[in-house]
Amino acid sequence: MSILLPFHKLILEEIHDPATSDLLVLARGLGLRRVICTLMQIYDSKQSLILLLNASPEEETAIGDELGIMGCRRPGLRIVGYEMGKRDRQDLYKNGGLISVTSRILIVDMLQSDIPTELITGIIILHAEKVTALSLEAFIVRLYREKNKAGFLKAFSDQPEHITSGMSPLKNIMKELQLRRVHIYPRFHEDVKNTLETRKADVIELYQHLTEPMEAIHHAIVQCMTVTLSELKRSNKTLELDDLNIESAYFRSFDAVVRRQLDPVWHKVGPRTKQLVGDLATLRRLLTYLLSYDALAFHAYLETLVASNTTTVTGATKQHQSPWMLTDAANIIFNTAKRRCYVLTAPKPSAPVRQVIDVDDEDAWAALDEVHGVTGSDGRDNRQQKEKKKSWVPDNMSPVLEELPKWDLLADVLQEIEEELMRQEALSTRPPTRGTNTVLVMTSSPRSSTLVSEFLGEMDGTAPKGSRGRSMMARKLRRYLYWKGENARQKQPRHQLSAQFSTPQPQLPQPEGEISEALKRKDKARQERSVNRRRVRGGAPMTVAPSKPAVIDPKVESIDDADDIAAFLASQPSDLLVSSDADALLLETLLSSEAEIDFDTHYGLLAPSQMVVVRAYTDDMDDQILAELKPRFIVMFEPNLDFVRRIEVYRNSNPGMGVRVYFMVYQLSCEEHKYLAGLRREKESFEKLIKERGSMLLPIFEDKHAGRSDAVIKTISTRLAGGRKELSTVASQVIVDMREFRSTLPSLLHASGLLVIPATLTVGDYILTPDICVERKSIPDLVASFNSGRLYTQCELMSVHYKQPILLIEFEENKAFSLETVAESVKSYAKPTNKYPAKKSTGPTDSDRAPPSVQSKLVLLMLHFPRVRIIWSSSPYGTADIFNDLKANAFEPDPNRAIAIGAEEDPEAGAGINAAAEELLRCLPGVTAKNVKYVMNKVGSVRELCELDRKGVQGILGVEPGNACYDFMHRGERKKGSL
Repeated sequence: MSILLPFHKLILEEIHDPATSDLLVLARGLGLRRVICTLMQIYDSKQSLILLLNASPEEETAIGDELGIMGCRRPGLRIVGYEMGKRDRQDLYKNGGLISVTSRILIVDMLQSDIPTELITGIIILHAEKVTALSLEAFIVRLYREKNKAGFLKAFSDQPEHITSGMSPLKNIMKELQLRRVHIYPRFHEDVKNTLETRKADVIELYQHLTEPMEAIHHAIVQCMTVTLSELKRSNKTLELDDLNIESAYFRSFDAVVRRQLDPVWHKVGPRTKQLVGDLATLRRLLTYLLSYDALAFHAYLETLVASNTTTVTGATKQHQSPWMLTDAANIIFNTAKRRCYVLTAPKPSAPVRQVIDVDDEDAWAALDEVHGVTGSDGRDNRQQKEKKKSWVPDNMSPVLEELPKWDLLADVLQEIEEELMRQEALSTRPPTRGTNTVLVMTSSPRSSTLVSEFLGEMDGTAPKGSRGRSMMARKLRRYLYWKGENARQKQPRHQLSAQFSTPQPQLPQPEGEISEALKRKDKARQERSVNRRRVRGGAPMTVAPSKPAVIDPKVESIDDADDIAAFLASQPSDLLVSSDADALLLETLLSSEAEIDFDTHYGLLAPSQMVVVRAYTDDMDDQILAELKPRFIVMFEPNLDFVRRIEVYRNSNPGMGVRVYFMVYQLSCEEHKYLAGLRREKESFEKLIKERGSMLLPIFEDKHAGRSDAVIKTISTRLAGGRKELSTVASQVIVDMREFRSTLPSLLHASGLLVIPATLTVGDYILTPDICVERKSIPDLVASFNSGRLYTQCELMSVHYKQPILLIEFEENKAFSLETVAESVKSYAKPTNKYPAKKSTGPTDSDRAPPSVQSKLVLLMLHFPRVRIIWSSSPYGTADIFNDLKANAFEPDPNRAIAIGAEEDPEAGAGINAAAEELLRCLPGVTAKNVKYVMNKVGSVRELCELDRKGVQGILGVEPGNACYDFMHRGERKKGSL
């Protein structure tokens, strides 16, 4: 169980009172989960009902485990999921206790009165920074406060950066949650500062320089980001993009900020601007991967970027390529990344071919050494160097396999820790009472953790620096070559097709062997294809002159080098690269009898001093890991601001235990800049929040239903004599499909004064009146529905069951109000001239071959269903106003009837139905699984359906389906009449 620090106790004293509702904003890493679990432990009782909202599945599990450690086991935290039925949820709510529930389930249960809202003791909301006027949490708070004024509401957040965008963001969150008290605790808070500076950990900062190739790539990537960002600002001068800089581009939120700025004009910007926005995210990932991926993985990722940038999925040439890939800096990135992995060499053309001497002939080697004046030891060293080259490496490839500089630094740190432990054991007779000798290594991602674990498992301690992970890198090179070879085998036709467009290169002599023959065949085929290629209009067949030196673009050269390697690997048997892999050798060792004999030696419980735990940074789960392992040596392989705070809390929670922290960072790199920028951003965010709290005007919350004396007056109907008012006790209501609660519209409908009734609807999404049914579609959903044909069926069912079917097309707020992109709407405004005669059409034009647009599909839909009306809405706010206007002077819908329309009946109700006749009915055109029950209720038999006239069939199935069914049934009569 974690110990509460003094500032934790101070926070709990301020927010634990059930009579108050509070918002707590705490800096990350200071133990927010510890505060929440202690607060839930205080409220844990069978007589109280406490709801936990906005918790992810991982957070639910972690909070439940920590509550169990703290003693809340009977029953502890219960989790309500989608698999739990309605009856089970009702019983769970009535029994009380601590319950974690999703917002979608809770809002439906509150609207259907499955949960006693007036008996809820309190609600705890996590991630309060995500609460907006359109979120379900704001909807829940409104329903909660309508029936429950005494219950408390506690909201928590540890993301101050997300509460600083927009006008008065803190005030807006407090308004939606109906709160009046806020507590802000940054790291520089006086109480936090005094607590954490009492005991400090022993921190050793290790600044590692980048290698020269990594430094060149890093500088080139930053240069590409600068060019891309300036190009984006230049092409969109009307937008406020001045605040965007390279420092902000280090963070993931940068992409969201840029997209938010461009969303209102997204349909007006061209594909180039959209490409620039995507390129910024790609370049930011490149910076991260440069410092965390090994050289081969980084080079392979660059190759995939080049391939995806030049060709589409279908294999055609991509039109809008990334501009940064055409710069000189990109050329530096690609070439330097390749040189970090390997170097391709070729023997000089003028060098005479020496006679090959058998390697096993020691006398011949001695004679050769004596001729060249080389001593025996040097000769043996040279032979060992030659023998190091693997058989699966191409002859013209010299592996470089540059390792990350931090790997050697980590090896030195672990060696220092081991020496420190040995020194402490020699000096002290008894082991330390607090803490363990387990070494905890923290990385930025699970991939980095896997890479570090592989390095530590295969590290050669006797090798010089820079080559301790040579065996691991050689294994990765083998897998990389296997990957290249498999790609070459799978894409051989496309590879040959692209080879004819490559730049002709001078013929270089190759060493004898399989690779030489493969490259000779490739060069010969390339020359033949170049000669026999289709002639260009007005030109002659192109020839290749291998004797003339050609000026080769470095980028093309690097691609051709990769092609050469792929050609060699494609000619080799696939088992050459995988037969003797390390995994296969390990499997053979495990299956051998020796492994069974020495099982306890290789597999058993290790002492804590022999354990090195490699783990990636997570959220508050890291606090639990520190409390369980209790390490005295912590290595931060990559900097993380949150974990620095967690170590401070961990050190002060364990007095008397010495903690040594190794803080590793690449000097003058984006890693260091990102760490310092994150620290600065958090400090500025807290300062803005403190300033806003000092000048914030708190809203006065009033009961919206109080004082509305005319609430029971329904509408004024002119059909009644004198236009008198008709009194009704039924509130204005709208029936909403369960699946629609993923959107924000139900919340706005409730805020506008409508009573929202959730139900499982088969036909439509919203039932406004007994005659009006609405099917709501967002733009992506509209396109998907057209492609799948689902919209046709939905409009067909609405037309059959409702008098006024409506298709609502809703756009997102502050986003592009357009159905087409700039590329689809490009027109030629050039004036036609008679200088050149018009070309005769020889086939279909590009517009004829293009797929039909969304507008044309909408027109076809309207032609098939004339009664369907289309309503365009610019935002959910506009939709709420439209719904209120449509409901004016109309009766209220019946929920039972809306649920029954189109729903499948009870299977027992059709026990006496002829199954063969029903199967025949389902085969008729216009009869679907949705309306077959409806047709069977209207007609007693298939014969009765066939005897109906055209209007009768149309009245049952609809106009178009009725025509199709009638024509199918009376096809024979038409043939007889024609004869």
